[in-house]
Amino acid sequence: QVRLVESGGGLVQPGGSLRLSCAASGVTFSMYAMSWYRQAPGKEREWVTTISRDGGTKTYVDSVKGRFTISRDNAKMTVYLQMNNLKPEDTAVYYCSCLRFGLRDWGQGTQVAVSS
Repeated sequence: QVRLVESGGGLVQPGGSLRLSCAASGVTFSMYAMSWYRQAPGKEREWVTTISRDGGTKTYVDSVKGRFTISRDNAKMTVYLQMNNLKPEDTAVYYCSCLRFGLRDWGQGTQVAVSS
């Protein structure tokens, strides 16, 4: 049974930083690309970033380029999202996700709120 557990969310002022973590279990972590998605209040869930299995390829939605960095530690079976220069529009529940055999697994999410 795949389990993805996010942590690290919280309340931060505009311009601040947070680092999210997602610990995986029940999956051969190094075999799969990992992604972060987010869902803001009243909006659909949107893709934020993906990292390849070996960490060599990273892609980002335009709105976070230059501010967010995804990374992974395959030995720890953990994916990270470093978020800098946070803006109020980054407020959302952030989810990590793994696509396996055509089906997407999700964590429970961690809340990020950016407000002064």
